[in-house]
Amino acid sequence: MNTQENINYNRIADAIDYIKANFKEQPNLDEVAEKVHLSPFHFQRLFSDWAGTSPKKFLQYTSLEHAKKLLKENQATISETAYETGLSGTSRLHDLFVNIEGMTPAEYKNGGKNLDINYSFAESPFGNIIVASTQKGVCFMAFAEDEAIGFHDLKNKFPNATFSKKLDLTQQNALFIFQNDWSKLSEIKLHLKGTDFQLKVWETLLKIPMGQLYTYGTIANQIQKPNASRAVGTAIGSNPVAFLIPCHRVIQSSGIFGGYMWGNTRKTAIIGWEGAQVNSTI
Repeated sequence: MNTQENINYNRIADAIDYIKANFKEQPNLDEVAEKVHLSPFHFQRLFSDWAGTSPKKFLQYTSLEHAKKLLKENQATISETAYETGLSGTSRLHDLFVNIEGMTPAEYKNGGKNLDINYSFAESPFGNIIVASTQKGVCFMAFAEDEAIGFHDLKNKFPNATFSKKLDLTQQNALFIFQNDWSKLSEIKLHLKGTDFQLKVWETLLKIPMGQLYTYGTIANQIQKPNASRAVGTAIGSNPVAFLIPCHRVIQSSGIFGGYMWGNTRKTAIIGWEGAQVNSTI
């Protein structure tokens, strides 16, 4: 890392520390830029390149994490949480949750209460999987050799939802992909919640052709965040839908396949299987 890169890194690190320490005051762009001796325009661009998100979004995420802790661990009321997070009122807290979490503060606190989720287990070429869906689409898919553990992981995502062990059409359309029935791809709907950055990364993963491998740096470049490879890796590691969102197609720039939430051996097997499927059609 050269001298200028060191300077830039230290400035962004200082900015992150400042935002984390002062988020209750909800500092604006000009205030944070001044603290690291940059113009607001230059700071906005530099922060976005290094952190993978804008200073405003980072402030929102920091505020949101604090609010979630107050709601879940301290059992604070929504009005108390808004005040303790430095927001002007409950409406801003509501907007913060809806824009980032895809749900309201009350829904988050209730852990998916009133959300109906169907789930089922199925066999795939790479082991047993659990797939779950709402009325909007697939909300969870994971490799699960032990059904009890698979359901436990699903329930951790939505602890207060109502679950029905039932195979529905949404799940069936998703499972057809393991039977090489690519005609059903357009019928697969996803119901995901995540940050804007995570959703952008997951959307980019969906565009990787089967049988091809991209690096973390390639994904970072495609979302126009060339210095955010580490943030990209974190977003990929948070992928809640195995295989359908093909995080297995992302490898290290050295050519090493790298880690995989559901095991490195399984990742290697999936990459080999997809390569064979592509070669068999040539």
